[in-house]
Amino acid sequence: MKHNIGIIMNGVTGRMGTNQHLIRSIIAIREQGGVQLANGDVIMPDPILVGRNEEKLKTLADKYNIERWSTDLEACLANPNDIIYFDAQTTVRRAEAIKQAIAAGKHIYCEKPTATSLEGSLELAKLAKEAGVKNGVVQDKLFLPGLLKLKRLIDSGFFGKILSVRMEFGYWVFEGDWQDAQRPSWNYRKEDGGGMVVDMFAHWRYVLDNLFGNVTAVSAYATTHIPKRIDEGGKEYECTADDAAYATFELEGGIVAQVNSSWAVRVNRDDLLTIQVDGTEGSAVAGLRDCKSQHRVNTPKPVWNPDIENPFNFLEQWEEVPANQEFENAFKIQWEQFLKHVVVDEEFPWDLLEGAKGTQLSDLGLKSSEERRWIDVPELSI
Repeated sequence: MKHNIGIIMNGVTGRMGTNQHLIRSIIAIREQGGVQLANGDVIMPDPILVGRNEEKLKTLADKYNIERWSTDLEACLANPNDIIYFDAQTTVRRAEAIKQAIAAGKHIYCEKPTATSLEGSLELAKLAKEAGVKNGVVQDKLFLPGLLKLKRLIDSGFFGKILSVRMEFGYWVFEGDWQDAQRPSWNYRKEDGGGMVVDMFAHWRYVLDNLFGNVTAVSAYATTHIPKRIDEGGKEYECTADDAAYATFELEGGIVAQVNSSWAVRVNRDDLLTIQVDGTEGSAVAGLRDCKSQHRVNTPKPVWNPDIENPFNFLEQWEEVPANQEFENAFKIQWEQFLKHVVVDEEFPWDLLEGAKGTQLSDLGLKSSEERRWIDVPELSI
C-alpha cells in the first residue's frame, strides 16, 4: 500500500530550504521510491512549495518537477489532503505561520529556532499538544556521520566517565565588499532574527542534551566582531546582532562543555565544527563526517619543556573511528523518521517542546552575556 502524504513546504526558496529539505530530503525520498515501512507499505511525500516570491517558486518547481506551488498559504492550509506543514522561513515569520497550521489541524515539522522568544516557542508546543497534532523540530546535527560515530563511542562506554566537552564552530564569513558573503545579511541584524546565539545555541542545546547530558547552567559572552557589512544590494549596513559567542555550559553529572562559535574566525582545525570529548578511559574528536579516538593505553606522556623541539606529533596519535555503515544525508534521515511518526506513529522525541529548549538556551545565553554572570537553566514543561 502506498501512503501519499501531502506536505506544505513554506520557505523552501531559501538556501537551507532548497538544498537540504527539498533537494536532498523530499526529492531524494521520492526518487528512491518513498519511505519503506516494515509491513511493506510505502510513504510517498507529495510536496506543494509555498512562499512569497512567485517567480522563485515557479523556477524551483519547474527545475525539480514539482507539480504544485502557491503563494497563498491559507488556501494550502485549507486542503485536507496536505496533512503536514513544514516551515523553513526566517525565524521572525515562523511562529505565526505555525499557529495557522496548527489551527488548520496540520501536523507540524519545522526548522529552529521555532520562535523569537521562549514564550513564543512554549506557546507553539502547548497549542500543538492541545490540538493533538504531531510535531517535530529539525535537529539535523544528531544525524551527521561524525556525531553518529561519536555516539557509538559513548554508547560503548569507551570514555569511561566523561569529564569535559570542547566544541569549536565557525569560519570567516566575508564582509561582502571585496568578496561576496557566504551568509545572508539578515543573519547579522538582530531585528530580523539574526545573531550567533539565536542561530547556534539551539543546535548546541540538542547536541549536548542528547549526547552528554541536559544543560543545567550557562555562562556566555556574545559580541559583534565585525560592526559593518555589505548586503546583497551592495549597500553597507550596521551589524546589530552578535557574530560570535564564547560559552561554558554545565551539564548533568558535572560535565563541563566549552563552546566557541564565530563567523569571524579562520579555520585551523579538521572541520568547520569539531567536538572533543575527554573521559577517564579515552578521548575522541568528531567533525561533521569523521571521528578519531585515543584510548587511555595509547595516550602519550608529554612533559613540559619549551627548551627542546617538541618530540611528539600529537595529530598522528589518534585512530580513525570506522564508518561500518552507509551514512545518508542528516536532514533526509530525520524527514524519514518524521514521516513514519505521522503515518505509523513511530517514536519521534524531537518535538516542539524540545525545540523550545533551544530557544530557552539562546535567551539565557544572551541574558548571561548582558548581565555578565552564570544563569541556571530550569526544566521546561507545558
